[in-house]
Amino acid sequence: MKRADPSEIPIPELHGYLTGGIGPRPIALASTIDAHGRPNLSPFSFFNAFGANPGVLIFSPARRGRDNTTKHSFHNVKAVPEVVINAVTYAMVQQVSVASGEFPEGINEFEKSGLTPLPSEKVRPFRVKESPVQFECKVMQVIETGTGGGAANLVVCEVVMVHVDESVLGPDGKIDQHKIDLVGRMGGATYCRAHGDALFELTQPNQHFGVGVDALPAAVRNSTLLTGNQLGKLASWRTVPDETSVNEYKLTELADLFITLKDQPRQLEQALHARAGKLLDEGRIGEAWQTLLTFNDR
Repeated sequence: MKRADPSEIPIPELHGYLTGGIGPRPIALASTIDAHGRPNLSPFSFFNAFGANPGVLIFSPARRGRDNTTKHSFHNVKAVPEVVINAVTYAMVQQVSVASGEFPEGINEFEKSGLTPLPSEKVRPFRVKESPVQFECKVMQVIETGTGGGAANLVVCEVVMVHVDESVLGPDGKIDQHKIDLVGRMGGATYCRAHGDALFELTQPNQHFGVGVDALPAAVRNSTLLTGNQLGKLASWRTVPDETSVNEYKLTELADLFITLKDQPRQLEQALHARAGKLLDEGRIGEAWQTLLTFNDR
């Protein structure tokens, strides 16, 4: 594995590892105004949400690595500590890219990008009409992490008003991830679209956690056929099937396989692992557990 000590490599190389290895990153399309009331609009992918009581968003208009200059958004939030953070969707991503241009101070990126400004309710910067989710924020703190090129400037914001387009809501009144069509930033000029087959769901254990990988027989943990994700599905199951249910499953579902391979234990084990893998891919986790335990208990 390649090693890189941040103290020994150029800043652009470290930046590449960070942006290439941490993603997809959500994008904050930050709307600010300067001391003269002039609007500014710029996207930032060093961004995320960090709490809900209060609602806290943080984005970083970092110092430019090539010449250590600072961005207009950074100066604006220090002069007028308010910002609207607009979600970025696929339908508007090309216009957002235009807004990311390093225009001279005072240029209105709303006009350059063709995005539509909307008056906010509790802050002075404009919202972006094309964005389906808009967070009006008060700036709580600006944390400057350094004075050299590439240093982060963390803008810590408290959400004071949320606007959500009803077109992205589901029947339950929550934002439907299949409707909102968000865009994330990868490394370099690569982006990704959270849409269609790119979306999937995972079990959320929280207090109702699974038995863990350590509950699996050693032969299963070290299987050459089962993947890490498949082992994770087994580990998320809340209870290990009891001996009675395993034996019943063996007699009703696996009898032919055990008869065919009764004198070939290695081939039988591999066949059971292959079958369990297919069951896991189909979401039949309990049956996969029973399949694997039949060999362990035979």
